[in-house]
Amino acid sequence: MIPVLMVKGETVAEVWERSLIELWEKGTSVKTEYDRQDDPPSKDATMIMVITNPFAEPRIHLAFPGGIEDLEKYRQEVVDGIHDQWICPQEKKWTYTYHDRLFNYNIPESPDKRKINQIEYMIEKLSSVFFTRRAQAITWIPFYDPATYDPPCLQRIWCRIVEDDKKFYLVMNVHWRSRDAYRAAFMNIFGLTSLQQFIAKKISEKTGKEIRVGQYTDIADSYHIYGESIPDFKERFLKLIEKRDFYNPEHTKSRTLRSDSAVAQAGFEYGRQLIEMEKRTGRKGATF
Repeated sequence: MIPVLMVKGETVAEVWERSLIELWEKGTSVKTEYDRQDDPPSKDATMIMVITNPFAEPRIHLAFPGGIEDLEKYRQEVVDGIHDQWICPQEKKWTYTYHDRLFNYNIPESPDKRKINQIEYMIEKLSSVFFTRRAQAITWIPFYDPATYDPPCLQRIWCRIVEDDKKFYLVMNVHWRSRDAYRAAFMNIFGLTSLQQFIAKKISEKTGKEIRVGQYTDIADSYHIYGESIPDFKERFLKLIEKRDFYNPEHTKSRTLRSDSAVAQAGFEYGRQLIEMEKRTGRKGATF
């Protein structure tokens, strides 16, 4: 059986940390299609993560395998589409980006080459009917994606606006078929909650009503730590949990960081500088 696990908390960093601890302690062992011959099985579970206040601080977890600059690059990849031009499967390059599938969804063989901006549709629909259940966007192309080496993990986004104490909140649910819990999930959540913020801002502009970022719920059918990642997970994540406080503003021995801190802002600026370098050199990164 595949365990079905659920974690809930206020912040992105808190919930991601709890999800990995739950997965590590209660997940099952399963092989994957990407394993090398000597790789141990992955830790796997179906995971539901509920983040009640996605932009509450501290927002950044220092145990994710990447730098703060990578968060800024990924945010712009999801929200602004800075890497859409890297899609070129016929040259063995990327087969998709989430931005392209959400903002420019198209059926490659369609005679009119029509592209659908699903995010624009969601903004328009929610602006006219806050409580609609039809504000969703998908990524999967059934006759194309199953045959590719690296099909999209994110499958669907669904949003709705709810009222609480005379304030309006945009809630977002996202559904994944597969998820690298350790190496990708934190960046995924960081990027998609930024998209949630983008949608809320656009609806605010259209309606003249303040729409705040509300609850974010993340559902993954296969939430896993790859066997090859387990040594690094133990060395980086588990040791950081053991040795540092979750957050302590009085000293540097914290395992989380405020996104509005000078350190984080410097990291975001460095990410923006790297993006400008990429534009000049054409250097490619990796999508999740």
